[in-house]
Amino acid sequence: MRFLLAAALLLTLPAQARITRLEILEEIPFAEGASFGPAGPYVRIRALARGELDPAAPANAGIALLAQAARNARGMVEYDTDVTILRPADRSRGAGVLLYDVVNRGNKFTPSWIDDAPEPQGGMVNDPRTREDAGIAFTMRRGWTVAWSGWQTDGPARVGTLIRLPEAINNGLPIVQRIRHEVVQGTRGPERVRLIGLPYPAADMQATLTVRANQADAPTLLPADDGSDQGWRWVDRSTIQLMPFGTTPTPRHIYEFTYDATRPSPTGIGFAAVRDVVAHLREQEGARHVLGFGVSLSGRFLRHFLELGMNQSEQGARVFDGALAHIAGAGKVFANEPFAMPGRTATQHEDRFYPENWPPYATATLLERAPGLKWIESNTSTEYWQKGASLIHTDAGRDAAPAENARFMLVPGTQHGGHSATVGTPGACANPRNPNSAGPALRAALSNLEAWVVQGTPPPPSVVPRVSDGTAIPASAIRMPAVPGVTWAPRDNPIGRPADWTHPPAAPEGVMPTFVPAVDTDGNETAGLRLPHLVAPLGTSTGVNVYKDLRGELCDRDGIYLPFARTRAERERTGDPRLSLEERYPTREAYVAKVTEAANALVATRYLLPEDRDSAIKAAEGARGW
Repeated sequence: MRFLLAAALLLTLPAQARITRLEILEEIPFAEGASFGPAGPYVRIRALARGELDPAAPANAGIALLAQAARNARGMVEYDTDVTILRPADRSRGAGVLLYDVVNRGNKFTPSWIDDAPEPQGGMVNDPRTREDAGIAFTMRRGWTVAWSGWQTDGPARVGTLIRLPEAINNGLPIVQRIRHEVVQGTRGPERVRLIGLPYPAADMQATLTVRANQADAPTLLPADDGSDQGWRWVDRSTIQLMPFGTTPTPRHIYEFTYDATRPSPTGIGFAAVRDVVAHLREQEGARHVLGFGVSLSGRFLRHFLELGMNQSEQGARVFDGALAHIAGAGKVFANEPFAMPGRTATQHEDRFYPENWPPYATATLLERAPGLKWIESNTSTEYWQKGASLIHTDAGRDAAPAENARFMLVPGTQHGGHSATVGTPGACANPRNPNSAGPALRAALSNLEAWVVQGTPPPPSVVPRVSDGTAIPASAIRMPAVPGVTWAPRDNPIGRPADWTHPPAAPEGVMPTFVPAVDTDGNETAGLRLPHLVAPLGTSTGVNVYKDLRGELCDRDGIYLPFARTRAERERTGDPRLSLEERYPTREAYVAKVTEAANALVATRYLLPEDRDSAIKAAEGARGW
C-alpha cells in the first residue's frame, strides 16, 4: 500500500476551474495487481476533491439556498467531496472511456450491478480492492476508467462517498422551517430501531408525533412524554425515542414527526459538484468519452441533472456524452429545496408525498436541456406499478413521439432491485420476491451506449409497453392467474401533482394517466426486452408485491417469483391454473433449446452480449425441475 503525502499530492487548478484541488489520499494496486485483458493491471485511487461555486454564475442559478451559504474571501461557496477512481495503471492502455457511476446514498453500484461482484454481508461493494471485488470484470476488460464522487450529505458515513456542505443562513440568523419526518421500519431497513434520528436538528421542542398502519388510515396522535412513561420523548435536538424506554416502532407502521427544523444546507450543490468533478476528471484522466450511469435514486439524479441544465460545465463544455438511467421511473430527487432529504423514495405506502414526481415527466423534454447527449433509460415493471414509468414515453395517455437521441427499455420479469445478489425470500412481503437479474440487459445497454458515443453506431430500437398495441394498459385491466394462496397487487401507485410535503393531502390529487405492462395467462409481461428467463419461463415473475401484514399495500419496490409446478398432477392437486414444467418442456433438452433460441435472437439484435448468452444457456442446463 502506498500513501502519498498531502503536500506532494496537491493538484491546484487554474483559477477559472470549479474543482480547486484534488488531494490524492491513497493509490494502491487494484485486485492484487491482476491484469484485465488489453488494459492490463488497474490502480485504485481514493481522493478528496475541494470545489467552489460562484452564486452569481448563471450555471448555478437554480441551486436552492446557494445565495444564503457562507462564502470565502473571493465570494465563493466551498464544499468538499469524496472521490474514488479505478483506472488502468498505464493510462495509455485504457479505452479512453470514463464511466461515472452516480452513488446511491453513498453506495457504489457498478461492482455489484454491472461487474456481478459478490456483495459483502450487509452492504454493497463500497471499498473495491480485491480480485473478488472485480466480479466478472466487465468494466475492466473493456479498459474503462470508473469513478465515483459524493453528492449527498444524508448517506451512511460508513460507506465513505459523501459530500460536505456549508450551512445556509438568513442575514446572519438561522433558517427555521416546519417540516415532516416520516419513519417506517422493517421495509427498507431493520425492524427494531430504538432511537429515531432526525434529518435536521430541531429549533425548539414544539413537535407532534402520529402513527398509522396503512397509508389511507387516520393517524393517531402519540403524546409527548409528561413523566408518565408513555408516548415519546426528546433524547436531544436531533433524536427522539418512543416510551416506555426500549420501545421500538411497530414494523411497517407510518410514524410522522412534525417539528421546527433548522440548519439546512444548499443540498442542490450536489448536482454542481458532480458536474464539476466529472468535467475535471475528463481532463485529468485524459478521457475522450464520458458515460454516466445511475441506478434507482441515482437514475432519478440523472433525470434531475438534465432538468437543471447541469450537463454543461461553467465553461460550456458537455459533461456526459452518454448516460444510462436505470429504474428511475418518472421521478427526480428531493435534493434541491430548503430542508431537502435526497434519500427519500416515494412509494404507495411510504414517503408518498415527498417531492419526487413533477413535470416535465417526459424524457424528451428533459433532453432539450442537454444538447448532444445520448440517453438510454431502462426500467423494470416495478417502476410502472410504483413510479409512473409510463410517463417517460407517453403523453396525455398516448404513446409519445420517439426522441432520436434516446432509447427506452422495459426489462420485464425483474423487480426494482434485480441484480446478481437479489434474494427470492419473501422478507416483509406476502409472496416470495423476484430474484431475476437485469444485469445482462444493463451490460448490453452500456455496450450499446459506448458504441453510440464512440463510434456513432445507434443502439437497437426502444422496447417498451405501448398504448397503441395494447401492451401498455391500466393496472385495473390486469388479470393475474388465480393461484391459490397468492395475493396479487390490487392497484398501482397513482402519480398525482406535487403536494405540500409537510402538510400532504389525504390522497394524491390531479392523478396522471399511467399504464403498466400487459401480461399473459401466466402473469408474465408480454412487452419489453424479454430475457431468456421470461421467453422460456420456469415461473411467474412480476415487479410488484404486497405486504404480508398490511391491507393490500404495495410491498416497497419488490416483485414476485412463483415457480410452476413440476408435473400436471402436482398443479392439479394444488389448483394451480398455470401449465406445469412437464407440459411446457417435455425434457430438459427441450427447455435448454428454447433458452438457446431466445438468447441467440437477443444477441443478434444487440440486446444481449454473447457472454451473457452463454451464461443463460449454462444456467438452463443446470436448472432444476427435471
